[in-house]
Amino acid sequence: MCTTCESHDHSGGVFGKYTELYFAITSGIFLVGGFLLETFSGPRETISFYFYLVAYFFGGYFILKEAILVIAKGRFEIDFLMLVAAAGAGFLDRWAEGALLLFLFSLGHALEHYAMGKARKSIAALSDLAPKTAFLKKGSEVAEVALEVLEVGDVIMVKPNGKIAADGIVIKGKGSVDQSAITGESIPVDKIAIADMQEIQNTSKTITNEHRVFSGTLNGDSLLEVWVEKVTADSTIRRLVTMVEEAQQQKSQTQLLTDRFQKYYVPAVILSVCLLNFAFLVIDETWSSSFYRSMAVLVAASPCALAISTPAAVLSGIARAAKGGVLIKGGRPLEDLGALKVLAFDKTGTLTEGKPKLTDVIPFGNTDKDTLLATAIAVESLSDHPLARAVVRDGQVQLAGAKLPIAENLTAIHGKGLTAQLEGKKVCIGNTKLFEKKYKDLNDSLRELILKLEKEGKTLMLVQQEETFIGLLALRDVPRSTTKETIARLRQLGIQKMVMLTGDSQLVADAIANEIGLTEAHGSLLPEEKVSEIQALLASDGKLAMVGDGVNDAPAMAHSTVGIAMGAAGSDIALETADIALMGDKLETLPFAITLSRKAHTIVRQNLWISLGMVALLVPATIFGWANIGVAVVFHEGSTILVVLNALRLLVFKNR
Repeated sequence: MCTTCESHDHSGGVFGKYTELYFAITSGIFLVGGFLLETFSGPRETISFYFYLVAYFFGGYFILKEAILVIAKGRFEIDFLMLVAAAGAGFLDRWAEGALLLFLFSLGHALEHYAMGKARKSIAALSDLAPKTAFLKKGSEVAEVALEVLEVGDVIMVKPNGKIAADGIVIKGKGSVDQSAITGESIPVDKIAIADMQEIQNTSKTITNEHRVFSGTLNGDSLLEVWVEKVTADSTIRRLVTMVEEAQQQKSQTQLLTDRFQKYYVPAVILSVCLLNFAFLVIDETWSSSFYRSMAVLVAASPCALAISTPAAVLSGIARAAKGGVLIKGGRPLEDLGALKVLAFDKTGTLTEGKPKLTDVIPFGNTDKDTLLATAIAVESLSDHPLARAVVRDGQVQLAGAKLPIAENLTAIHGKGLTAQLEGKKVCIGNTKLFEKKYKDLNDSLRELILKLEKEGKTLMLVQQEETFIGLLALRDVPRSTTKETIARLRQLGIQKMVMLTGDSQLVADAIANEIGLTEAHGSLLPEEKVSEIQALLASDGKLAMVGDGVNDAPAMAHSTVGIAMGAAGSDIALETADIALMGDKLETLPFAITLSRKAHTIVRQNLWISLGMVALLVPATIFGWANIGVAVVFHEGSTILVVLNALRLLVFKNR
């Protein structure tokens, strides 16, 4: 691997971070001066020689410095051989060509480091988003403190047009917050204070995004008070920066392939160069001519452009994605996503709003509606499942503050429902899978009603007290307003199969799938059954991505080619489990991620053609003497800089 594709800190030089570039320019100035003196001064060649020596010093300083550091670590890289080529040119009294080699090589180094630094700055800029201090409120006093002293439960003041200092929950005030740095949302998001402080203490994980704010985001023109939910080290912005930095080290298949290629290619080049030194034994030329030819081949065959081509594109792609609110954890998911033709989706909270509403309360027999609701609310209040919260929330509105019984001894039955004790009686609430043996006891009219409600896309919950069904609850989770349009956009991008995997009944799944335009839907699935469906899709289609919330869908996401988590901002689990995290709770970000991935893949392919093509042209040209060291250096360094600049186009990729 070339040192050209690594990051080196030259900020400690006499000219700061631009020292390497200034050294390269100085080398070029003395190279030109030496050439002019040699051309026009006649016998005064000694002066031009000293000019070339100065050009050697400034051109070779950083290359030699890096080579020594690398060799000290027990590594041997092809860049070191460039120094050998320059020394060889001097040995043959070709000082001008040697100086040209070091000038262009050092200039290439400097420009690559500068260009790659631009990509890294896009990532490093994330860590600068958060302010250095916060306004901590204690009682009636407000003091400016360092972020590191903030603790969970503290209250901070956020001034109008100021940056939010910590992840937290709005407890006073309302306004809009620019979250584009975290979630990629171009429009400020409205925030309101949470009504019940008790909810923070008991169920902070279920608080909706309209109450949540993130460190590093920009407040609008209102004054907010925020309850600190995470310390600075655990904030979303800090975790995002850390994961993006780690992602740079995760290699794609193309990177691994080029690494394996270089493993065998570099020794082959070294062996070939050594053999070319003895060409004078076979053809009619001097040893010095053979040696010069081998030095030219050494320059031509150096795989610097190949080594930098893929990492530069991956780094730029990850940086651009982060700016758009998409965290891509490395080259592999960046490369894989664009090649996929199959997507699997969770339903609740991914394709739908994830906020089911209680639409039907149907009592059976002698049970009245209020009794059915009171029983259901008492049991469901023990659970934090989204459906349970919907029953409690909407049911309490319908009962208008009536006194409710108290249930106890909750037992959750995964994927089916729950049971509890209520006033000495066992109550079971769940889907039809929970009551497989008893469901057939329902009369035909009730079964027809259940079928009708399911065809409307509603989720049904039967309520059983002891051995008797006392009623039925129906809930409806509507598709997100942008889901249908996003699915259509994905189809335009060439996604051939889009599948819903849900724990809801097959009829509910079919109703939602037909409404938004999915290819197929699989309902009544337990989490382990979702994994089986993913494995079946992998067997039939080769590769696919699973899109979910990163919590209940973690096993399915882990078994897919690429796991994509929705609404990952503020969610530790989503950030950890996904290969790709959509920081905002917006499905419409997915087409952007796919098109960016495809653009990155195109640029990687272009870079490989440029780098390998240049080697294929230059090596024969130098072997047969058609190109000297100077020509080889110009084209070699030109191709290296070209692939870097080509990769940096991803930083300005437009989401159309």
